[in-house]
Amino acid sequence: MKLFFPTMFSGSDWLDDVLINIDINGIIETIIPNTKSSNADKIFNGTCLPGMPNLHSHAFQRAMAGLTEITGSGESNFWTWQKVMYEFLAKLSPENVEAIASQLYVEMLKGGFTSVAEFHYLHNDHNGNQFDNPSEMSDRIFAAANNAGIGLTHLPVLYAHGGFGALAPKEGQKRFLQTMSQFQFLFETLNNRFGNDGVRKVGLALHSLRAVSPEMIKDTVALMSKEPIHIHIAEQTKEVDQCIDWSGKRPIEWLLENTNVNERWCLIHSTHITDAEINAEVTRLQAIEDYQAPRRAEYPSIADQLDDIYHNGIDAWKATIKTTKDKYPKE
Repeated sequence: MKLFFPTMFSGSDWLDDVLINIDINGIIETIIPNTKSSNADKIFNGTCLPGMPNLHSHAFQRAMAGLTEITGSGESNFWTWQKVMYEFLAKLSPENVEAIASQLYVEMLKGGFTSVAEFHYLHNDHNGNQFDNPSEMSDRIFAAANNAGIGLTHLPVLYAHGGFGALAPKEGQKRFLQTMSQFQFLFETLNNRFGNDGVRKVGLALHSLRAVSPEMIKDTVALMSKEPIHIHIAEQTKEVDQCIDWSGKRPIEWLLENTNVNERWCLIHSTHITDAEINAEVTRLQAIEDYQAPRRAEYPSIADQLDDIYHNGIDAWKATIKTTKDKYPKE
């Protein structure tokens, strides 16, 4: 299908009279500016903008929204919310999860979110055992994304322990738990099936520093080289205090010192972060900017790059881009 827009923001440039060619799978094949609307199957009068990604979702929790708040003098905090969450998820079947996620993803699309990163740790059955199909619950998430038509980065979560120092898990956590070998099998299964799908992708996640060991972090990162890695971190003051008791370091401080945190990583929440941790990250990002900024200045505009591809082909365009990349190499 060919769609025409009088104006479009590409993410870096404003383009005029744009024809967008979309294949049967919903993937954008080409974006051609300065063209005629007569070539389009459908003409829009408004401006085309990139869709917003939702970077963090636990789809099953949509069905418990509003059920955990306590009115009056009762205590209401993250830990009371967590207790209700454990009780709630004990009732969910795979069919329930697919239905809940399907509704949630439609709501996201209505709100302008065209893709979602699903931080998925609901792996096991009601008794804490693997399903006959170990990817049963993940398959339901993929089915829900397909039902709704939303882009999905599925992040299966490694969740092995109940607290820092490999504490035994609680009863309410039994549906989350996996060994390293079980997690590796799940990731490889999903990645083989969906890793090359343009609309649905696979990354991975570590639930938190309290739910995995340092060795598990290293083994998980080693599973892949390019896919995204997400982790809950520094979300609650109790978590920070427990991490200091365990390691002598704050959570983000420990992670930055013990893991190669790069552009693949997403540190979810980071609510209780210090100036020193922020400054360390700023220093890292500045090192990246030192080579990316001159690259951006020398790259042709998106419109010129598209013209280059159209007139000279992909190989010529790649050669042009490579010249700039070689001039300002990544450290």
